[in-house]
Amino acid sequence: MRFGFVGSFGTVQQVVDLAVDVEEHGWDGFFTWDGVDIDGMDAWDPWAVLAAAAVRTHRVTLGALVLALPRRRPWVVAKQAVTVDHLSGGRLVLPVGLGVPTDGAVACVSGEAATVRERVERLDDALDVLDRAFTGERFDLDGRHLTVHGLQLRPVPVARPDGRTRIPVWVVAAHPSDRSMARPARWDGVVPQHRGERAMADLEPQDVAEVVAWLRAHRPSDAGPFEVVLHGALPADRGAARERVAALAEAGATWFVDALWDPATATPEALRARARLGPPGT
Repeated sequence: MRFGFVGSFGTVQQVVDLAVDVEEHGWDGFFTWDGVDIDGMDAWDPWAVLAAAAVRTHRVTLGALVLALPRRRPWVVAKQAVTVDHLSGGRLVLPVGLGVPTDGAVACVSGEAATVRERVERLDDALDVLDRAFTGERFDLDGRHLTVHGLQLRPVPVARPDGRTRIPVWVVAAHPSDRSMARPARWDGVVPQHRGERAMADLEPQDVAEVVAWLRAHRPSDAGPFEVVLHGALPADRGAARERVAALAEAGATWFVDALWDPATATPEALRARARLGPPGT
């Protein structure tokens, strides 16, 4: 299992400095987040943060957990992603999902997808655009909400050591839901969550085992590497944290991203101290 850390709060300089701490203390990934107006919290542009982190770090995987793809123009996302991918030497991943519906970028302005159904449709359109854009070839696309004719985006992403020529995409999916789970099965990873009212609850090892079993049954065996990415707050007790991630890894999880979201306790100082402890097991 690999371990990531979310730079949830702080000035933009503190967040980028945290990325350096995360790398220096043995973590495998550093993640920012994507929001415009969520409960009045300070929110930085994820692409600016990732670009700065890309030139300040050398090893860690970088991403935004998660990128709200339905409210973004996917061809612009593709260009931003490839730029950061090259700055980082091919270390970018793209965790993507529907986004927070109460974000002011959706709830307070006109013209954005107002229903879950429309956001899902726009997510599918955007994923189709990314799939074609990353090839570097000129393409056409007729989606549910957008049409593309003769678009070509160059350069292409950095080639991965495993031979992939696109930036890995990790898709949020609800479990159990065949329709939702089918989306990440096309891509490079899943960020699973419970379905419905339990969406914010932590997944337990049995839940992870069910997700992995579904993917093994529905994803071609030759489809390439695939990540099962969990996130949440690790227990403060190091022994309890090691036990939890060991059980999740045994169930099939490949990433755990430590994420603290209470601004009262996840101060920049607290985040830095926690990052400097290193990931569980160290």
